[in-house]
Amino acid sequence: MVDTDRITGAARELGGKAQAALGDLAGDRRAQVEGRFREAQGQAENLAGQARAGLRDAADTAIDYAEDAYERGRHAARHGARTVTHAVEETPLVALLLAGAVGYGLALLVHGRR
Repeated sequence: MVDTDRITGAARELGGKAQAALGDLAGDRRAQVEGRFREAQGQAENLAGQARAGLRDAADTAIDYAEDAYERGRHAARHGARTVTHAVEETPLVALLLAGAVGYGLALLVHGRR
């Protein structure tokens, strides 16, 4: 996507170069200075447009990475839930004992020994 700052900056830069060249030919110092000033303005505007486009691209890339990480996390959570469900269905007694041990450990952490 082309940014309007880049287009207007390039146009202003070109106009400034032309004005400075005409000022050089005519020996008009004021036209030379104004032309060079317009050229510098155009370069600055063009650079600002390039920076804005670069930031936009970086933000788009970051969003893509975040979406990918979210999808991978969702897939891993689903896979983990299926694995735990399968393990509980295969060995319910072991799962019950593990759940009890975890619950007892959490109670000790929260309330401590008295």
